[in-house]
Amino acid sequence: MLTLYTWGTPNGRKLSILLAELGLEHHVQPINILTGEQNTPAFRAINPNGKIPALVDSDGPDGQPISVFESAAIMIYLAEKHQRFLPASGAERYAVLQWLMFQMGGFGPMLGQAHHFLRFAPEPVPYAIERYRNEARRLYTVLDNQLAGRDYVAGDYSIADMALYPWATRHEWQEIDLADFPNVARWMATLAARPAVVKGMAEPA
Repeated sequence: MLTLYTWGTPNGRKLSILLAELGLEHHVQPINILTGEQNTPAFRAINPNGKIPALVDSDGPDGQPISVFESAAIMIYLAEKHQRFLPASGAERYAVLQWLMFQMGGFGPMLGQAHHFLRFAPEPVPYAIERYRNEARRLYTVLDNQLAGRDYVAGDYSIADMALYPWATRHEWQEIDLADFPNVARWMATLAARPAVVKGMAEPA
């Protein structure tokens, strides 16, 4: 049995997309980050960092239960276990991993800062607004350039696409006009047409 501890955020939805693409039945345990459920002792026992998502697999390595936190680590775990969406070796594997890390190191946290300072900060902070607005545009430019002449970011459809897509769906929060990034817009339309992506983006209900 798989149990996904999650909430309706880009980091949560990337796991829901992967689980849907793999066709894996799983129990969804919502963790309401707005009311602080991520800080309860029960959840901290699964993820000491107190962040969603986290996964518990009752059939882990050697048949023993395992809990995994950090969204990229969970994606790699599931992709390797089921031998899909991450090449087993060679240059193709590292192409996927480097774009997954691009999401984890930049496209996620920097856009998250843009969300905060452009939408949620209690008072405007002009320096931060300018910094993260500019960094969002830079990151979209990197992604747009990578997608020129490619259907997906690292060759075949992979966990890297699944990780990047939920963050890109919040482009309006980041004050990004997709008309300026036509390759990103095309790629997003391709992913949005996949039934598993639609299903994953709706989880948790």
